[in-house]
Amino acid sequence: MRHSQPGNLPLELNAFVGRGTELAELAAALEAGRLVTVTGVGGVGKSRLAVRAAGRCRPRDGAWLVDLAPLRDADLVEHAVAEALELTDHTSRPPRQVLREHLAERELLLVVDGFEHLVDACASLVRELLVHSPGLRVLAVGRRPLETEGERLLSLAPLPPEEAAELFTDRAAACVPRFALDDGNREDVLELCRRLDGIPLAVELAAGRLRVLSPAQLVARLDDRFRLLTGARRTVPPRHQTLRTAIGWSHELCAPRERLLWSRLSVFTGQFDLEAVEYVCAGDGLHAEEIIDVLDELLAQSVVTREEGPAGVRYRMLDTVRAYGAEWLEAAGEATRLRRRHRDWYMGLATWCEVDWFSPRQPEIAALVDMELPNLRAALEFCLDEGGEAHLGQYLAGTLWFYWVGCGRLAEGRHWLDRALELDGGHEDARLKALWVLGYVAVLQGDTVAALAALHECREGAERAGSAVAAAYAEHRIGCLALVTDDVARAERLLRSALARYEEIGELNSNVLMGQVELAMALAFRGDLAGAVELCEDVRRICEDHGERWALAYALYVLGFAAWTHGESQKARALLAESLGLDHRFHDLLGTVLSLELLALFTAAEGDPAEAAVLQGAASRIWPSVGLPLFGSGNFGAPHALCEERARAALGDERYEECVRAGAGLGLDAAVQRALRTGPENERTRRLPRREGRGGDGLKQGELRPGQRA
Repeated sequence: MRHSQPGNLPLELNAFVGRGTELAELAAALEAGRLVTVTGVGGVGKSRLAVRAAGRCRPRDGAWLVDLAPLRDADLVEHAVAEALELTDHTSRPPRQVLREHLAERELLLVVDGFEHLVDACASLVRELLVHSPGLRVLAVGRRPLETEGERLLSLAPLPPEEAAELFTDRAAACVPRFALDDGNREDVLELCRRLDGIPLAVELAAGRLRVLSPAQLVARLDDRFRLLTGARRTVPPRHQTLRTAIGWSHELCAPRERLLWSRLSVFTGQFDLEAVEYVCAGDGLHAEEIIDVLDELLAQSVVTREEGPAGVRYRMLDTVRAYGAEWLEAAGEATRLRRRHRDWYMGLATWCEVDWFSPRQPEIAALVDMELPNLRAALEFCLDEGGEAHLGQYLAGTLWFYWVGCGRLAEGRHWLDRALELDGGHEDARLKALWVLGYVAVLQGDTVAALAALHECREGAERAGSAVAAAYAEHRIGCLALVTDDVARAERLLRSALARYEEIGELNSNVLMGQVELAMALAFRGDLAGAVELCEDVRRICEDHGERWALAYALYVLGFAAWTHGESQKARALLAESLGLDHRFHDLLGTVLSLELLALFTAAEGDPAEAAVLQGAASRIWPSVGLPLFGSGNFGAPHALCEERARAALGDERYEECVRAGAGLGLDAAVQRALRTGPENERTRRLPRREGRGGDGLKQGELRPGQRA
């Protein structure tokens, strides 16, 4: 979802009740300090208060929420923060370094929620980011402090009875439309809220019961349940006791099937959909056809919440409620079995998505995997932590290649692939797939040593195992590495051989098409532009037939360069604009920055060297998140070098550097809009005034010949 203001704060779906004093205190604390932590018992409303307070702040670069509650692996904290900031990085640099560089000159508020189980990793990261990012403020939300320098604490108390009653009334009206607080029920509602200590989660759970019970009945049943459930837990702090009691009371009032589904739903992390629930949770006392009705009851009781998004209706459990269900699942001895079923579902989902990536549903697949990433992480963790499951972890990490590579997730993909390959899975096919995917990721990250090690191991293993598929992929990616390191003759030989292997085994997918595009690039670098165009037109036809868009973007890039070389400037710009739009949609930074570089050259040729320099500056800001600029390649770098030479000659060094600095100040979205000549950046006819120089026509189309280095 895009917001009018920078940031990713969720929209509020129901009324925000009370907390006026706390909001004022939190605003003052954020004004006075750069790290504020809101603490309090689970369910007291910390997250809602923090999001409301963050929404009132208007830092220049926005307010951003990162939810750490779904994570179990401390190593993923930095990845989660980068993901929340919509920060894409293709390099092998540590994510912490990427975050430091990204935040160094920005003014933003980072809301870090649900960190208490990862407190050491979170505190370390927050401390370092604050030290190196003077414009950063952090609003942390958890059940305990981070205990780091400069931290200001705001301990959130439960709602006072009147505000709790107001909250109860608002939520109750959603369940029973005619419900209102009146003289007939006021005392019962106030008593109920007092018994629940004003904890918002407990109050909302109670309100969900009004479909079947009156406020007076709620008080009576809650009173009985208090005596039953708190007697054995006198060492627990009263408010924790109250929350546990409220959740336990709601659990006790559930029918047996509802309790069973509640416990089984606890294996999900983040959002989940009905189909996943029906597969994972059915059986042993709960038939698949019953799931929808039982789930509806849990929704009515506020145990599960309903959310709508691009993929339709999805569900979520609050972390506190999920944790309660997980205890019951463990006590029933079902935890491992349900986690295995959960893993099986998401491994099946990943397999289906890999196949469907080569189809018109490519954008939908990218969005779906984005949403399912918390559950896919949980499935990967289960495979890598559970004895005898490592080969499935290798398979799953490898199967998600299209997401790691095509959707800007190289760093996280590298994390899982490295972890999976440290283990001996005992299944050669799964290991070989993980190896070639690791090699592919490392090539794109510019990590030549790791790429060669993984790909040579894959090729040797493929020969031993007689795996024609793994051999083809290993050879393809070694050829790709040769291409970006300017060993063009070797790249052509290896890529032709790999494509022949693919044809022999009947392999056709996005990887194969990328092999054709990479071969086309090798041909273009050697001067065979006609051969390059023929290959890319073939890719274009296949993409149109299958609805493929990711590989198409790279084919359009080559075709755009060819059109420009032949003097067809309008056609060239149209091809590059389409390529750039596709790359940006998939968060593919490599394709995005390559297209920006070429559009800068086109812009200089069209007589606007100042704007060409701005686009080069925009590209220069992106390259550190991709890897070595232009791979350190003379071939890939030739358009950039020629554009810079001509723009400097036309503008002079001082003016050229001024324009480059202006471009480097553009964010990614603004840079893409500018290159496409759309959006508010260009409606102002560009920020930089035109100056007289040596003219903009010193660079002519076709001046850079295929294979020529500037």
